[in-house]
Amino acid sequence: MDDTRIRLLVGVFFTEHPIPSNTPRGPKFIDSGFLNTDELYTCSVLHYKSLIHQIKMKHSKLNPEESSLFLEVYNVNGAVVLPLHSSIALFLLSYTECKSFQVYLLSDQPGSVEALAGSLPKSLAVSEVKREEAPALVAACRLPAVLEPNGRFCRAGLAVVLRHVIQTTCRLEPQRRDVSSLLGFKNTCLKACAEVSRWTRLCELDIPSEVEDHLRNPTEARLRLPVALLQLEHRLAEPVKVHNDDKLRRHKLQQQKNSGKISEENSEKNSQPPESQQEDPPNKSQRGVEMSAALAKLSVDGAPPVPTTRERSDVRKVKTTELPELEHVFAEGLYFTLTDVVLLPCIHQYLISLQNHAPHVLLQLPLLLRWYQRLQELPGVRRTAEDCGIALFRPQVPRPCSTQPDAPRCLEPDQESPAPSQEHFVGGPRPTLSKLQEHGIEAVFSPHPCAAWTLDWESLPAAVNPTEGKMSDIRAVRKRQQLNNLVAMVKELADPDHTIVDFCSGGGHVGIVLAHTLPQCQVILIENKEESLVRARDRSLQLGLQNISFIQANLDYFIGNFQVGVALHACGVATDMVLDRCVRAKAGFVISPCCYGFIQNTLKFTFPRSKKFADALTYKEHMILCRFADQTAVQLPTERRLIGKRCMGLVDLDRSWAAETHGYSVKVMTMEPESCSPKNNMLVGVPA
Repeated sequence: MDDTRIRLLVGVFFTEHPIPSNTPRGPKFIDSGFLNTDELYTCSVLHYKSLIHQIKMKHSKLNPEESSLFLEVYNVNGAVVLPLHSSIALFLLSYTECKSFQVYLLSDQPGSVEALAGSLPKSLAVSEVKREEAPALVAACRLPAVLEPNGRFCRAGLAVVLRHVIQTTCRLEPQRRDVSSLLGFKNTCLKACAEVSRWTRLCELDIPSEVEDHLRNPTEARLRLPVALLQLEHRLAEPVKVHNDDKLRRHKLQQQKNSGKISEENSEKNSQPPESQQEDPPNKSQRGVEMSAALAKLSVDGAPPVPTTRERSDVRKVKTTELPELEHVFAEGLYFTLTDVVLLPCIHQYLISLQNHAPHVLLQLPLLLRWYQRLQELPGVRRTAEDCGIALFRPQVPRPCSTQPDAPRCLEPDQESPAPSQEHFVGGPRPTLSKLQEHGIEAVFSPHPCAAWTLDWESLPAAVNPTEGKMSDIRAVRKRQQLNNLVAMVKELADPDHTIVDFCSGGGHVGIVLAHTLPQCQVILIENKEESLVRARDRSLQLGLQNISFIQANLDYFIGNFQVGVALHACGVATDMVLDRCVRAKAGFVISPCCYGFIQNTLKFTFPRSKKFADALTYKEHMILCRFADQTAVQLPTERRLIGKRCMGLVDLDRSWAAETHGYSVKVMTMEPESCSPKNNMLVGVPA
């Protein structure tokens, strides 16, 4: 919607809603629903933006009364392409039969729904929205994203959105055991963010990305088996551990003894062709313990996975360490979970491509083929695949041939980015500190520019106070002191109409204070844990804050523009992620680091961060510095705490120098009073 159209609608809105004489003036007049043209230009820019957003929602195709799910659509050389992330989200919606979301395809040109008719679930109503008409909070995130009806709470990222769809379905239909079981043991399936969980990163990012790369060029001259798929194949070969595995393993042993297969198990496993080459899937009486347990989990009546009768006496006497291991039925073990839903559209597309262009590669994926075949035994999967236009098939695996030309090369696991070092360091930090001194590097702390500044906590509403979070009085005092420091520095950096992002916001202690203190700024809270973010939203509702929004997502899924980034006690590498996001946005930052001992090399960051430190220290020496930076607890001896503070300063100096290479002016300072936290450093950066 262009500006001219918006101004015309604003004029119509004013004509339809004349402001009565007794309407109060000031920022609150907008809440009354009455405006006139003169007051439009006297109100804050923030409220003007809020009004424009309401008008856009009213006159757009979006339904403001229900949650909206936004999915990405690409236009490549005039053709409309549905990315795998979008296909996965649609597959789950169809599987759960969830009708709680209005689904929108975000497209650059009209006609996407018609062009993708064969790939969209027949059971879902899917609409189309131009990219420029997307709500601001959705536009600030990588898709998929779910926006709540009020337009101020957004969930972004594949795993976060999929888990929310499942939780919504279970809340409305608690009897759906087949849906609730998708979240796995203790509802933790794909809950850990991709930055800290290699498994989440593999399923949510690596496999979809590498499959899409392959689909763009399926006939490359030197075909390579993607690393991510090779890792999945290796994962399917690992033994399975489940809650009641002892009972299942004993039953498996008894089954093996009864059938006389225990001595031939390994040889049969190696010589047996993939299930895709077998005739028909085994009937119920022929299924093994693993498959029986897996299907029982999905049954409506919840039948036990194994008979309740006791095992034979010779089986009961076998030691646990000598029991046969359980094998994978599905991606995470015995049970069908959200992970299988994520992987199926990806693997299906990849297997089709291999079948058409390089069927000999299938020989290297026997376990993946078996997993793909087992999924087809689930009625829910077959129904969903038909609804989504996915034609499940049995890959035809050619017979092994040593003279097969142009056999693909498999990337070995060690070609992946190196895993974080888990070395146990022995000794103190003094050799490392001495080495830095030899290179002229010493921790430097800048003076606090407003050490005595404090919020008037007594006059603030109760919901702004950290004690609202049910913490002890002593801890609440320290938390208020920490907030004094961060708010004071943010006030130095932020101007009216600026957007401030509270990264790793938790329960919203920082963001809520900033939104209340700086009403002319827009504040966005970003947090991966839904429970914490919901608490923050509830507190903001008590306060009636109109300048605050919430995004449940990993940091990487936020791509919006902002002017100031803030984070209180961002653990480990999270501090570096926030710094990187601020630098890319050319935004100022106020960051209090924490948990230095959790710092380690990742796919994105290697340590030391700056060239000066890298020239002086090895990675191992820098990790020693990080380890001792965590030794600042008040119960430690004074000398030890002083060394810890010095190490903290050096680690943050390394970070500040890395930021300065991008044109920033960065200061490392200490919060006042120092007793407010053992982790009392602040990094304050101003872009050039």
